[in-house]
Amino acid sequence: MTTILRRTAIAAVAALALVTGLSACGSGGSSNASGGGDSSSASSASPSKVSGTITVFAAASLQGTFTDLGKKFEAAHPGTTVKFNFGGSSALAQSIVSGAPADVFAAASPATMKTVTDAKDAAGEPKVFVRNTVEIAVPKGNPKHIASLKDLAGSGLKVALCAKQVPCGSAALTALNAAGVSLTPVTQEQDVKAALTKVELGEVDASLVYRTDVRADAGKIDGVDFPEAAKAVNDYPIAALTKAPNAGGAAAFVAYVQSAEAGQMLTAAGFQAP
Repeated sequence: MTTILRRTAIAAVAALALVTGLSACGSGGSSNASGGGDSSSASSASPSKVSGTITVFAAASLQGTFTDLGKKFEAAHPGTTVKFNFGGSSALAQSIVSGAPADVFAAASPATMKTVTDAKDAAGEPKVFVRNTVEIAVPKGNPKHIASLKDLAGSGLKVALCAKQVPCGSAALTALNAAGVSLTPVTQEQDVKAALTKVELGEVDASLVYRTDVRADAGKIDGVDFPEAAKAVNDYPIAALTKAPNAGGAAAFVAYVQSAEAGQMLTAAGFQAP
């Protein structure tokens, strides 16, 4: 009996030692895996903070909405400043390829963005974030009773257009061609804001500008819709730039412009979803 008890005790001790060893190995392995996982998780979950100045070159027609978006972005990213350069997309594109320091380019047409992508100055594929079309802007009350594109060719009527190389000018020509209308403008402006100002100042009887600009300036001018506008729709692409002084800020701003919040602000201003 004593021998049997002794053997039973020895077996129990051995079993206990085996279980303890396995437990220790499991604990050590789990600790190592957890430590590696925590390290990896911390690394991926702590991207560098967005800060500094972000310089955005943007089409003149984006001025009102982008100014508001810039303020929203700065509030969400303390320590950032969004600096804008608004103008005709073609001129902005030429400035970028000529070496002007900029982080982001938002153009009013794929054609003007192509100037930048062909020069390999766009970081990644540009993304279309909104669309826009043209409308006839007239002085308050529409004193010349303009109701269609054909009316713009009336005798003695003074009309302002954007220059044909500017996206708003290209869109205007597309609409005029669709309506079979040929006219000679009294002035061709380098961006849509300048063309709109001619109407505000009473220097012209009408101008073909973006629908969003008519809406933004509703207190000073009236707008006249026409069916051919459906054939003159511009896509607006945006891209971070390869030589961006603030690459992190550029990527963050481009992402924000494509967010739901920014999209709501842009559509409220009259832009169309892409």
